Amino acid sequence: MINLLLTTIVALTGTVEPTFRPLFNGTNLSGWVNMNGADSTWRAESGMIRCTGKPVCLLRTDKVYENFILEFEWRHESPKGNAGLFVWADALPAVGTPFTRAIEVQVMIGTETPNYTSEGDIFSIWGAVMTPDRPHPAGWARCLPSEARTKGAGEWNHYRVECIDGRVTLAVNGAVVSGGFDCNPRRGYICLEAEGSPIDFKNIIISELPTEASPWAESSNEATGFKPIFNGLDLDDWKKPKENESNWDARGGRIFHNGKGGDLWTKESYENFDLVVDWRWTDDHQGEMERPVILPDGRESLDEEGKPVTTTVLERDSGIFLRGSSKSQVNLWCWSVGSGEVWGYRTDQSMSPEVRQKCTPRVNADNPVGEWNRYFIRMRGDKLTVVLNGKTVIEEATLPGVPMSGPIGLQSHGNEVEFTNVLIRPVPLDPFPEEDQKNPDMTR
Repeated sequence: MINLLLTTIVALTGTVEPTFRPLFNGTNLSGWVNMNGADSTWRAESGMIRCTGKPVCLLRTDKVYENFILEFEWRHESPKGNAGLFVWADALPAVGTPFTRAIEVQVMIGTETPNYTSEGDIFSIWGAVMTPDRPHPAGWARCLPSEARTKGAGEWNHYRVECIDGRVTLAVNGAVVSGGFDCNPRRGYICLEAEGSPIDFKNIIISELPTEASPWAESSNEATGFKPIFNGLDLDDWKKPKENESNWDARGGRIFHNGKGGDLWTKESYENFDLVVDWRWTDDHQGEMERPVILPDGRESLDEEGKPVTTTVLERDSGIFLRGSSKSQVNLWCWSVGSGEVWGYRTDQSMSPEVRQKCTPRVNADNPVGEWNRYFIRMRGDKLTVVLNGKTVIEEATLPGVPMSGPIGLQSHGNEVEFTNVLIRPVPLDPFPEEDQKNPDMTR
């Protein structure tokens, strides 16, 4: 009879006391993944997750969540501090940025403006969608809090975040102040954000709730296993050319190269792997140059008189060396054929026509100069696949004689170039997960 009564009460009220479990064990970062920061950015200490704030980066859970209630406490050390909580986040950063597509719950103090506050704003970022509970004064997809409840520097604040069926609400120190609905994605990772200032988190607990599959609700990208080989702070994990180390520089979560001197190589070697690299050109170039038109089979186009057909380009050139070999280079450039070409194999006349054709981009997928591009590069044995901005430009190309192991290099070739989100997933001889190629979020 008691069970029947309890069931009836739950049915009538629609409520039941949630059961919580720790999301942070208080002693180490087991269950959490350093997405794109330095090893020093996050640490477990004295029952807290302590964050230096630098570089701007994310620490995410190792599993995805859909419907849940999350509670935690946080404190900033400085009077002006910025950080965040991301829910329903992707596993990889969005292209050219340290942030993911997600719904962000602001964790900030000391900044108040008409358009954003330190009192618990909620908003969608980098392609996510949310309708705020109250219209934003500037029309943004951002909910400003109904009241100010946040405590200042050195004091602990309590957040309760409810994420249920695409709706998110935030209670700050005991009262609901902001929310949004019709969120997409509505299934994904939970992330803690570092954004420039030290912050501590503790008592992180979660209650997972039942879910109802919605045919139109989008999930986050779940490509896992990647780790940063650029830590966003320095180039300590890389070998700079000794004679001109200053030509490669790390700042603001990016690798900057001025186009001069030698190449940059990882200290570690890799065998089979999946590699993510975001890159973009600056306004710098090497001047106008006539460059050949490359046919789909890898040959240079000739006119009726047998002379090379050329186009005029503002020359920009760089590349990504694979397994320590300059021959197995995935090109970055402005030729009409597009980036992704494996120059050392396409131009090698001793290679078979099939090899040369396979090393020629199937499509020019480059974004305009100044915009970020994303490479997704797969190496399995002597087989190479390159996805550029979501389009497969090289597919299962055979690279005869390619080393089976070696470092990864970034090429210096005469002009400025920037890199960020350099992430690698070392892979055993298992089949490459098809969903990673097909999921468009891989290239966000």
